[in-house]
Amino acid sequence: MRRFIIRRFIFSLVSIVVATLAVFLLSRAAGDPLLLYATSGYGLTPESEAALRKRLALDRAVPVQYALWLGRTLKGDMGETIRDRKPVSRVVTQRLPSTLHLGATAFILSFVVGIPLGILSAVKRGSIWDYVGRFFALLGQAVPQFWLGLVLIMLFAVKWQVFPAGLKGDSIWDVKHLVLPTITLASGGFAFYMRITRTAMLEVLDSEYVRLARAKGVGNNMVIWKHAFKNALIQPLTGMTLGLTFFLTGSVLVETIFAWPGMGQMAIDAVNANDFPVLQGVVFFFTILFVGMTFITDLLYAYIDPRIRYD
Repeated sequence: MRRFIIRRFIFSLVSIVVATLAVFLLSRAAGDPLLLYATSGYGLTPESEAALRKRLALDRAVPVQYALWLGRTLKGDMGETIRDRKPVSRVVTQRLPSTLHLGATAFILSFVVGIPLGILSAVKRGSIWDYVGRFFALLGQAVPQFWLGLVLIMLFAVKWQVFPAGLKGDSIWDVKHLVLPTITLASGGFAFYMRITRTAMLEVLDSEYVRLARAKGVGNNMVIWKHAFKNALIQPLTGMTLGLTFFLTGSVLVETIFAWPGMGQMAIDAVNANDFPVLQGVVFFFTILFVGMTFITDLLYAYIDPRIRYD
């Protein structure tokens, strides 16, 4: 187990380096980064250009530039934004809670709705509940999020005026602003968890040990929740990592549609403004969240299924 944790930790570090290095190289492939400062109202003179190039380490090789940036980032210094020269770490951490709030709410909603419906669809296989669950799962996977978000805004914000069309409330308890973006972001996750749970439950329910438990007279609820569900939970648990990736990448689109002040909207603004320091900070935090979730998922395998052991 200890060797496995060490291997996963090293793999996590490599993943963070590769992801941030890719964005860093793209910022250099677009041309001289100093030109971005020159077009942002800095009015650089030859002397100030040389001083700025030295301060940003642009006079050194690209690998050295990345090593210096990574070292400063690990200390909490991600540089300054190009547009308004604010610390990137402060800008990112100000937007991070909003993204985590929206992503966590959508994640919980998709889990709470998708997994029980998947179990119900598997247990009631071939019934009306099965067909209804599969129909909504199909819609969740087929309907684009941008279209669903616009339809929800048109119906519930413009026509019926039940929920606001966008922005964030004054506090985390302001649920009205959270309803529409949460449903939009959770639609794909709900469909994913429902389908994968149904498939896993059907496989387990058809296994020999479940049939043996039923033959011994074990109650239906005991068979479903103790014998079947715990073994079928491996696949949905694995999908948690993929689901987290979906919520992180999907938040970029959803936050833009609903003007949600999170990291997704900030990433779009950074791309439009060629603000690579901000984009590097966003990728760094997203990568840490994804790698951390993957690591936790691997550790939970051994707890859920005693047959799994790491050498």
